[in-house]
Amino acid sequence: MDSTDRKILALLQKNARMTVKELAERVSLSAPSVAARIQKMEESGVISGYHAVINTEMAGYPIRAFIQVQVKVKRRADFFKHVKRTKEVVACHCITGDYDMLIEGVFPRTRDISSFVESLQEFGETKTYICLLYTSPSPRDRSVS
Repeated sequence: MDSTDRKILALLQKNARMTVKELAERVSLSAPSVAARIQKMEESGVISGYHAVINTEMAGYPIRAFIQVQVKVKRRADFFKHVKRTKEVVACHCITGDYDMLIEGVFPRTRDISSFVESLQEFGETKTYICLLYTSPSPRDRSVS
């Protein structure tokens, strides 16, 4: 990746709907050249997809929770299957410290958090945090350049 690829990525992060022609004008290359660069970044996995950014609160999931789990090593495969099947899970990270996993989830009601946490307790001890205030920079504000 060179500086032009990074410029293309930064532009796509701000507006993934930008046309190849617009991108080409912004980076001073031909449209076919930009299209080839994008295709190469997609094929190599640098660009893994194009996604809508969802306001989870407006979509009916106003409660954000972080759940730490101490997962027994022999239960990890089952744990990951369980987490992948749970639509409320936004992310699951393997972490260092007293707990092995950190799950971020969004839920419509506190009782849904309670049910999910109960389901996790078969894998190990849990610790739950409810988010009181959430803000995140828009992907448009983040840049790789």
